[in-house]
Amino acid sequence: MKGHNPSAQPPGRDPERESLPSAPAAVDRLMRQALAHGVFPGAVLLAACGGQRLVHAAYGTANLYTQRPMTTVTLFDLASLTKPLATTLAVMLLCQRGGLSLDQRLPTVLPAVSDSDKSDITIAQLLSHTSGLPAYRPYFRQLATLPRPERRPRLHQLLVREPLLHPPGARVLYSDLDFMLLEWVVETVARRRLDGFLAQEVYGPLQAAPLFFIDRERPVPEGAYAATEECPWRGRLMEAEVHDENAHVLGGVAGHAGLFGSAAAVQELVEELLAAYHGHPPARLFQTDVVRRFWQPLPGGDKALGFDLPSVTHPSCGGFFPPDSIGHLGFTGTSFWVHLERRATVVLLTNRVHPTRDNTAIRQFRPAIHDAVMEAILAPA
Repeated sequence: MKGHNPSAQPPGRDPERESLPSAPAAVDRLMRQALAHGVFPGAVLLAACGGQRLVHAAYGTANLYTQRPMTTVTLFDLASLTKPLATTLAVMLLCQRGGLSLDQRLPTVLPAVSDSDKSDITIAQLLSHTSGLPAYRPYFRQLATLPRPERRPRLHQLLVREPLLHPPGARVLYSDLDFMLLEWVVETVARRRLDGFLAQEVYGPLQAAPLFFIDRERPVPEGAYAATEECPWRGRLMEAEVHDENAHVLGGVAGHAGLFGSAAAVQELVEELLAAYHGHPPARLFQTDVVRRFWQPLPGGDKALGFDLPSVTHPSCGGFFPPDSIGHLGFTGTSFWVHLERRATVVLLTNRVHPTRDNTAIRQFRPAIHDAVMEAILAPA
């Protein structure tokens, strides 16, 4: 399946694992307990400090029905990690090159919003989820009735007409719609589709592979993919197709979801940003002042520009990551967190929505596994 032969290895075995850093006993025990308790069918855990990988281990199965094992090179639907690791990086690069500015108002890029209630929204407000737009709308139900070439223009019309829930800047409300608009902004300024811009200008130069979007009109990239949901709307198991319905109906490329990749690719990309943040080599693409501006904690919430900060009340990254730590979660069961001062990164990719999104046990598990990783590997002795 997708370039992978399930019979080539015994179930549950990762062919790379013997040559990769294994998890300490406490961490390994928690991961195996999570499998036994149905937190997720499978996962890849990667922890690094100072650019050195200290844990890189795979657990469980990528597909419950075929019992295909999870491996460290399994490709995941990264879901909302698309926001910080795709769309935000495109905006960051355009700002760095002078094509955009954070205080720029939306109509200067998208004249279609000039006469709407979105005329005062800035690029920074979209990145910080303070635009006033609602969190989510099931646009896919309407878009799916249209021929594919008409769907994206219709989405733009729907976004322009969507009423704001509150004035721009008044409050923080995490919103997929913010990043749908940012995709439109990027593609207007760059004059290229989001996936092509990122492949040519970010992932390619950084050699951050595999990180990619799956365009439904093109061949699926080779690799072994983690299955996601048995989708009631689409009537099939989702594997090597974007799980998010709004991204799916747009052909797989969207500003809020659609990015696929491995745990190692996520970690390598984050390490590039971390090196730039500290002004250390081998930062190759992003400038220190730009990364620091985007990663600066914003007042009034748990956001930076395009990235999340730990929640004040129930941080998913546990208790070892300070308030200025940077990260993000993805609906399919993905996450990354970065301790800036210690240059420590934890990437946890799971298929927790396989076979159903109703499984929410990962909410309690995430803080525990991050605490175990930091305590056993990264915290001072």
